[in-house]
Amino acid sequence: MRLQQFVLGDLKVNTYLLWDEETLEALCLDPGAPVQELLAEIEKEKLILKYIVLTHGHYDHILGVDALKTATQAPVLIHAADAEMIANSALNLSFLFGSELSLSADRLLTDGEILCLGAKLIKVEHTPGHSPGSISLTHPGLVFSGDLLFAGSVGRTDLPGGDQETLRHSLIKLLKYPDETKVFPGHGPETIIGREKIYNPFLQNLAGE
Repeated sequence: MRLQQFVLGDLKVNTYLLWDEETLEALCLDPGAPVQELLAEIEKEKLILKYIVLTHGHYDHILGVDALKTATQAPVLIHAADAEMIANSALNLSFLFGSELSLSADRLLTDGEILCLGAKLIKVEHTPGHSPGSISLTHPGLVFSGDLLFAGSVGRTDLPGGDQETLRHSLIKLLKYPDETKVFPGHGPETIIGREKIYNPFLQNLAGE
């Protein structure tokens, strides 16, 4: 599995491009904008973009969806619980940035669903709390946590649909992965589960639950 990270937009969202080296089937996770770097990488590597996957429906994580879909015709996937969010500028918060962003998904994801890139299997794990439909994507040794878990912090719960106790339960799910599991968050640097168990002040007393 190959992985390329892009930091896009004023809010510096981490956009990830994953692909299978044999089939060149690819997935783009949380396309920020502008998308020129993404499209250049797709063209350079001759990738076939199979999915545009959204970890949740907030503005910074969906801003590049329309441009990327227009260029690649790849379907847009989001958990069912955040489908309304991407369609509503008040819920996805784009109105705060002077725009009225409204999108629709081509496919609604469910917990435990498997996405295939060639022979590589990527699991969808429903990890709500930051938003009702927040998901993490997992592959052996890797977790893409969206805005659930960051290096040294966790996702906020004061936005529409956020819930602190729900976030707590989602964090417990991630802490069950092996300590050496790499975490690629929606913002900021990558980390590993073991490091967060020790140093993340928001995870104290969660690891044993």
